[in-house]
Amino acid sequence: MPNILLVEDIVDTGLTLIYLQDILRTRAPRSLKTACLLSKPSRRKVDVKVEYIGFTIADKFVVGYGLDYGEKYRNLPYIAVIGD
Repeated sequence: MPNILLVEDIVDTGLTLIYLQDILRTRAPRSLKTACLLSKPSRRKVDVKVEYIGFTIADKFVVGYGLDYGEKYRNLPYIAVIGD
């Protein structure tokens, strides 16, 4: 089995990420590491390991670079906070 690098845009509660990591671990990869652009540790509901973090951010709703709000703002060439 190959080495796996799981890449996420944002890690919030960690629930989706831990689910994906658990599924991938059942396939016995040589290694499994996770990278994310944005991490919101204050919102974590589970302890999930993320080896590579681009930026740690506060509990704010962000858009841009593919992150959207109501199908809008996903095409912004930067990350912005909504409602602040």
